[in-house]
Amino acid sequence: MNKLITDVKALQEETLHNLKSSKANNTIRAYRSDFKDFGAFCAKNDFKSLPTEPKIVSLYLTHLSIKDSKMSTLKRRLVSIGMIHKLKGHYLDTKHPIIIENVMGISRKKGNFQKGKKPILINQLKAIVNVIDNEKTEEIKKIRDKTIILIGFGGGFRRTELVSIDYEDLEFVSEGVKIIIRRSKTDQFGEGMIKGLPYFSNQIYCPVLHLKKWLKISNIKSGPIFRKFNKGFNLNNNRLTDQTVALLLKNYLSVAGIENKNYSGHSLRSGFATVSAESGADERSIMAMTGHKTTQMVRRYIKEANLFKNNALNKIKI
Repeated sequence: MNKLITDVKALQEETLHNLKSSKANNTIRAYRSDFKDFGAFCAKNDFKSLPTEPKIVSLYLTHLSIKDSKMSTLKRRLVSIGMIHKLKGHYLDTKHPIIIENVMGISRKKGNFQKGKKPILINQLKAIVNVIDNEKTEEIKKIRDKTIILIGFGGGFRRTELVSIDYEDLEFVSEGVKIIIRRSKTDQFGEGMIKGLPYFSNQIYCPVLHLKKWLKISNIKSGPIFRKFNKGFNLNNNRLTDQTVALLLKNYLSVAGIENKNYSGHSLRSGFATVSAESGADERSIMAMTGHKTTQMVRRYIKEANLFKNNALNKIKI
């Protein structure tokens, strides 16, 4: 009997480990950060946070709505609370009517439309590259930063995917470069994917040529391709973080005279999708590059890209 109990405990522990492994580290950190706020709410009101019950979660969501939090924040917090329970081996019914009907009521009062961060479009992309070229810094840093921006945009990469690229993931071919993405946010089974970036006719903004320049000047032959600098602009072996990419992008936008609060690290990825849609790419080809699993977000990019192209007002002659 004792052996059976031990075996069951081992299975439970392994199952919880598998649940954690199914999520990216950044995702787990985000869950914990969201749950910390829920925990503070519960502590202040003498509620139990783990395990909790649907009534308490519903009260918390109402609390957030009164604080004028966005609907996207409410929905994300709800997911996080449910996931932390699951990761800790507890069950929480996040679909309970007291939660769902409250969310629906809040949504009707607040409205569901959320204005997201702006995408990096061609003009902004060119402005960033030009700013980097004019920076008073070492050439090796200029080439690294331009390569990050151009590869990030050209491949529609998530920041975490971009900084995870290793030299071994690259294959240069006559048409451009193939980049293996071994794991991404929506790739829960670790199947991976390959992105193909072709050469641009305009060499100044070509991600493939810049990648070649970067590998040559950095002399990187294995491991992470995007690394940190020590003092004196000597490269070390430490991989850049996704937060660094976001800060780097916002810094260059600011130097270019562009209000950077309207942009985020995700703006390179959304910029690729938006510009591709503006250029006539269909949703399937955009999804093949970005790795989106559903059409919902891609259709939003296409819709925004076509706001003026297919505008009925264009048909009116005045």
